Formats: sequence, structure tokens, C-alpha cells
Amino acid sequence: MTTRIDPVTAPYPDYARDRLERLSLPDGKPLVLFATLATDQRLFERFFGGGLLDRGHLTLRQREIVIDRVTARCGSEYEWGVHVGVFAQKAGLTREQITSTISGDPEDSCWSEEESCLLRLCDRIDAGCTLSETDWRDGLAFFTPHALCEILMLCGYYRTVSYLTNGLDLPLEAWGARFSQYP
Repeated sequence: MTTRIDPVTAPYPDYARDRLERLSLPDGKPLVLFATLATDQRLFERFFGGGLLDRGHLTLRQREIVIDRVTARCGSEYEWGVHVGVFAQKAGLTREQITSTISGDPEDSCWSEEESCLLRLCDRIDAGCTLSETDWRDGLAFFTPHALCEILMLCGYYRTVSYLTNGLDLPLEAWGARFSQYP
């Protein structure tokens, strides 16, 4: 494994042990991203302070569509692959929908009207770092104002995660999905 910062290995630092052990995924190891951030207590704790993987204003499916779209647009095969590998089935995403998050269009026939709106919002936020008044009104047809705020936050947070995974040159998780699996 080559990365720009070597991840921690067991035994983990006290401040990270519980979280790394609790969040270990399919192979029983913590994600390389988490183990890398655990090399610095401040960065590790701040990173986890901003997460939005709890029950919020969006369903699991909506949340995963946002995360998959944003990370794919940012070219973060690492984070996209983690989320597809862990959550796509739970969120009920089809192979066609997963492919569409990488290279598709919000108007692809595999999406409902609400999901097409969600993807358009993600694309607009990614392209312009904001939502126009029209985008906001269109979003209100399907989402509450707080859900729209959560969409903005998810887009920003996972853009940051994409910066980290790409900038740290993290190796892909062995069990994670790959862009090439969804041509």
C-alpha cells in the first residue's frame, strides 16, 4: 500500500481505538481513510464531527444518491467505491442507477422524478457552489427546506472527503466497487 501518509495500525491510539474498531467494514479492518486521519488526533476528531451518516432529513437512498453522485463527479473512486460497496444494495440502487451516478444524466430513465431533481441539485451545487432561486423552488417540490440544507451540506462534505481521498492518494479498498465495473 502506498499513500502519502502511512495509516495507523493496531494497536490504535487511545483517541481512535473505539471508533476504528466500531467502524471496521467488510474485511474487518478500518477504512484506509479513517486509519490515515487517525495519525493526527485533531484531524481525526474534526473529521468525525462533521459526518452526516445518521438519520436525518433524507432517506438512506437519497443520501447515497447524493454521495455517489458527488464523489463520482469529483473522481473519488475510493469514496464512491466504499459507498457503493457498503450502501448501494441497502439503498436499493440498481446497477443502471449506480452507473448513472458516474456517467449518466439526471434525466436518465432509471430515476424517478424526485431522484432526477436530486441529481440536478447535486450537479448544480457541484458546478456553481450554490443553488439558484429556481433550483431551490424546484427542490421544494420534493424536499423540505432542511432537507435542501442537508443536501448542500452532504455535497460539501463529500467534496471535502473526495479532496482527502484523492489528495492523499489512498489505495482503493479491496472490497470496494470500481468505476470500471459500471461502464
